[in-house]
Amino acid sequence: MRLSKFVSTLLSALFLAAPAFAASDLTAPEALAAAESGKVRLIDIRTQREWRETGIAPGAGRVDMYQGAAAFIKGIEAATGGDKNAPIALICRTGNRTTQAQKFLQSQGYTQVYNVKEGMAGSTAGPGWLKRGLPVDACRNC
Repeated sequence: MRLSKFVSTLLSALFLAAPAFAASDLTAPEALAAAESGKVRLIDIRTQREWRETGIAPGAGRVDMYQGAAAFIKGIEAATGGDKNAPIALICRTGNRTTQAQKFLQSQGYTQVYNVKEGMAGSTAGPGWLKRGLPVDACRNC
């Protein structure tokens, strides 16, 4: 077998054997259960307009990712009490922003950052918080 064919076959086998979600990813129901049990602090990193449009998960912190890196870190510090080892789960609309924010926070020393990859609206990772019929609170003060 040629080397390129071997590598291709090996990568395909590894991809097929990999779980649907990495250990640092949570489905929306997993994130809800973990937040309700106090195992993680759920933080919605969408914009104020998005919070108003769809509401937010009950008890979720709100940190608008688009306020800039310094403001984002300050919001995360407030949500975690400054504890970089505190478990947090990030949620956005479809999981794209949370993937970026997760990597950024890990680069800043945060050790337990989980990603709700399906987000509020759904993505290839799953149907999303809203389509699953999970609870939301209106965001009246956004």
